Amino acid sequence: MTVDTADIQVTKVGEEPGAATLRVEVPLERVQAAETEAAQLFQKRAKLPGFRKGKVPLPVVRKKFQEAIRESVIRELVEHGWKTAVDQEDLKPIADPRVRDLKFEPGSPLSFEIQVEVKPEITLDRLGGFEMTRRAAPVTDAMVENQLEELRRQKAPWVPVTDTRPSTGELVSVTITTITDGEQEEPRQYQLLLGTGQAIPDLEERIMELTPEQTADATVRYPDDFPDETKRGQTRSVRITLHEVKRQELPELTDDLVRELGDLDSVEQLTGTIREDLEANAAREADAAVRGELIEQIIAANSLEAPRPLVQRLLSAYAQAYEVPDDQLEKFSAEFGPIAERQVRRDLILDHVAEREKLAASEEDVDRRIEEIAKRRGSEPAQVYASLQKANQLRELERTLTEERVFSYLLEQSTVTDE
Repeated sequence: MTVDTADIQVTKVGEEPGAATLRVEVPLERVQAAETEAAQLFQKRAKLPGFRKGKVPLPVVRKKFQEAIRESVIRELVEHGWKTAVDQEDLKPIADPRVRDLKFEPGSPLSFEIQVEVKPEITLDRLGGFEMTRRAAPVTDAMVENQLEELRRQKAPWVPVTDTRPSTGELVSVTITTITDGEQEEPRQYQLLLGTGQAIPDLEERIMELTPEQTADATVRYPDDFPDETKRGQTRSVRITLHEVKRQELPELTDDLVRELGDLDSVEQLTGTIREDLEANAAREADAAVRGELIEQIIAANSLEAPRPLVQRLLSAYAQAYEVPDDQLEKFSAEFGPIAERQVRRDLILDHVAEREKLAASEEDVDRRIEEIAKRRGSEPAQVYASLQKANQLRELERTLTEERVFSYLLEQSTVTDE
């Protein structure tokens, strides 16, 4: 459909940092022209009894496909109205617009309001001259030993034990029957790894009082912070049967076991690799802390506010990701509001600097990083690119590279002292 946007009227009716509200009106002549064009398109495709394809009279088409024509006209005119608004107001939208208060009556212009989040204009007078201390946590022998133990557990078989009560860290097979008003509900079987929060504490405590093939009745209480609010603090009568207890037998850490775990040949090599990985992780955490401190100092030095619409948009994304129920949204927003505000301020700073200093990652930057990833994985760059594209992570990779360049620029303007 071809729509002349010259006569579409756009009026800004509301504005705040991070958002704009615009009123759009499409004159009656344009609406009628769009309706006629839409009806003619349906006429070409229409197949109705008694008529050859494309030969159905236009009045018949208008009557038969009235609602479909109306929807087509609305969709096209709203799209063109939005394009006109972006061009006229020089908007920089960061999300799809929301359309509300749409009015479309026969013989009248079409009008609607558009609400959209936009990139706010910010001023950052000071980006440097700050001082940060970089603190990388030391890697201890105990930390290395814990990692070695975890690798041993990955190879440790689960071995049944008898005539003994289970304890934390052991795997149990149980049948649990809830008893309500003296009536037993359907028994349910579970496998639980004790001490990992798979069962409420009262139930775990009762299980650890049993030996295999023993049955006991008990009253258990749901903790006050139980995820299901309807059960918090309530008690249940249950019958517990412990069938089996298994514990892991850790294998001896030998060169043979190391070769089973991966590409290394000896315990010494594995120990060295683990220490290097822990040190690299500590360095990344120290760098992240420095970056976070730098952002906080920039925010404070420039009195940067987080626009309400952008915070609300981010909170909605958080709530959707965490599948927060509607009746919990207010509590969720109060708890996560400060986190969303910090993230919005951080993004505004990074985007502003990236745009001003032309630091956005290029295609060549992305290609180089993909080659590095492919080399580490021992695969081809094309395979890595395809996997990132399939997972919709290319944009995230580009964003990461841009942030690296921006932080490199910002840190050059300040002083970082290693402790």
